[in-house]
Amino acid sequence: MDFRVFVEPQQGASYDQQLAVAQAAESLGYSAFFRSDHYVAMRGDGLPGPTDSWVTLAGIARETSSIRLGTLVTSATFRHPGPLAISVAQVDAMSSGRVEFGVGAGWFETEHLAYAIPFPALGERFDRLTEQLEIITGLWDTPPGETFDYTGRHYTVKDSPALPKPVQRPHPPIIIGGNGAKRTPALAARFAAEFNAAFAPLDVINTQYDRVRAALQEVGRAPDDITYSAAFVLCAGRDQAEIRRRADAIFRDVDELRTNTPLVGTPTEIVDRLAPFAEAGVQRVYLQVLDIADLDHLELFANEVIGQLR
Repeated sequence: MDFRVFVEPQQGASYDQQLAVAQAAESLGYSAFFRSDHYVAMRGDGLPGPTDSWVTLAGIARETSSIRLGTLVTSATFRHPGPLAISVAQVDAMSSGRVEFGVGAGWFETEHLAYAIPFPALGERFDRLTEQLEIITGLWDTPPGETFDYTGRHYTVKDSPALPKPVQRPHPPIIIGGNGAKRTPALAARFAAEFNAAFAPLDVINTQYDRVRAALQEVGRAPDDITYSAAFVLCAGRDQAEIRRRADAIFRDVDELRTNTPLVGTPTEIVDRLAPFAEAGVQRVYLQVLDIADLDHLELFANEVIGQLR
């Protein structure tokens, strides 16, 4: 099982704090540093304020050397597909090919209202996400020297030079996730190298993975032609007092966490709690680290949880 670090900077984190987490994750052997793409905190004041996900990852790309970098997930409502394709390709170049592109339809209406971003109905958001994926992959996959054209309901591209190209060919891995029964698995089957089930119980993960496997077969892809991942809140400690202290720091109750995430408890407890998820086919886990200043938390998990699983 592969483990990645995932932070929520909109809750309150500077660029320097995110960089510190990314560099710690790299030194501890985590495979990737991912961040959310949000502009408004879900709890608290969010100070010092939001940071742009792709600007942040560009900076981190230049101050790390091996850890992979990405979003979980970029909202398709925030950016037009052409400039987004350019930004992701540029960060891929700045990182020497370490970018992964998590993208979704967008869901948090509050941040759209706060920053003058249109927030269409769910069906239209999925339509736009589909067109964005078609355009972005089309731009990246167009052979050098050729142009790209596209006519959709929401976006039109005419005579694009389709530049720049990402370092990774044909393009950076695309991650799609969610609990939708039809359109989400279908999009994953068409475009994704990874499917992510975030903050879901085991039965929901099983159901959604089965839907994705079926969708893959419908488009002629093998069910194992994709990485199956999940994301969970991290709250680990060497004893109950340390676990409770970390839960208090993120304004969560330990008992509530135990019902919602396998990543709560002592290292041995977490290893045991992860076992059924591994049996269900979870190949990769994103550790949602909500107390971004607690770098010891990452060290504990790396040394005493991952260490037991190796």
